[in-house]
Amino acid sequence: MSSPAYNLSRFDFVSIRLAVACARTGSLTEAARECHLVLPAASRRIRDLERALGTELFVRHSRGMTLTPIGLVFVQRGADVLTELDGLVQALGDARKGIVRHIRLCAGTAAITQFLPPLLARFAALHPEIQVELEEQVSQQVVASVREARSDIGVFVDGPDIDGLQVMDFRRDELVLILPHGHRLCGRTPIAFTSTLDEDWISLNSGAAMLQAQQQAALAAGRPLKLRMQVRSFDAVGHMVASGLGIAALPRAAALPIVRALKLRWRPLSDPWAFRMLRLAVRPGAEEAVVMLHDFLAQDSQNAKAPRARNK
Repeated sequence: MSSPAYNLSRFDFVSIRLAVACARTGSLTEAARECHLVLPAASRRIRDLERALGTELFVRHSRGMTLTPIGLVFVQRGADVLTELDGLVQALGDARKGIVRHIRLCAGTAAITQFLPPLLARFAALHPEIQVELEEQVSQQVVASVREARSDIGVFVDGPDIDGLQVMDFRRDELVLILPHGHRLCGRTPIAFTSTLDEDWISLNSGAAMLQAQQQAALAAGRPLKLRMQVRSFDAVGHMVASGLGIAALPRAAALPIVRALKLRWRPLSDPWAFRMLRLAVRPGAEEAVVMLHDFLAQDSQNAKAPRARNK
């Protein structure tokens, strides 16, 4: 059975965008406003689109409009078309500005907070024709994003499965204990993680390398990790600790500004897993621009560490 022939010249982008907006809002009036159309013109465009397709895309009712089964297919594919069109428009605009390549960089919070901003600023100054798009994810998701080609480069804490990727060391950092002022565990000498397991803990969301290390260390000690709260950012961790809701571990270079701002205390951890390696990952056969950024980030990385500071 042959597919019906459609006159694609009748499928203009304004009408497709209008149909997608109708599906999202359930209202022709609201969709017309989003697309900067008067209501009669918007209604006519939807009718013309349906006429060109030979079927209804929407069921009209007193509360608005809902998609028909064919309308659902049209809107899903139409949204993909609009995404590609918007990408084309952006690429052309970037090309006019001299930007000829976008690189997708996915990184964990530790890398973004401690290391990447000055490096990316220097890279942008050296290569204005390349635009780096940065996304923050936990380490497991960083590796998955690179493996599945949703990102070009990943920066993550060592630990996730790296099979099929090209990986090298990037930077080292150190986890330290973050405590409220006057807490019983406050001190200057390194403390073993097992000495903290009677306390409530604040940590990042599941998939974070830091949380996984804590859970594995607690399991090895035969003790539960009393995880009271999980949050998405280092700042949120600090505020939870400052409110007396628990203690936490954070990378030292990221922790110190939070400690100073919130009048907290910090203490070194003596456990070997508190000293971590951050790594760079790319897929084999990466494009020249991706290799260029990868090599730039990797310069002098083998022995680089986060800045050290005195305990307070």
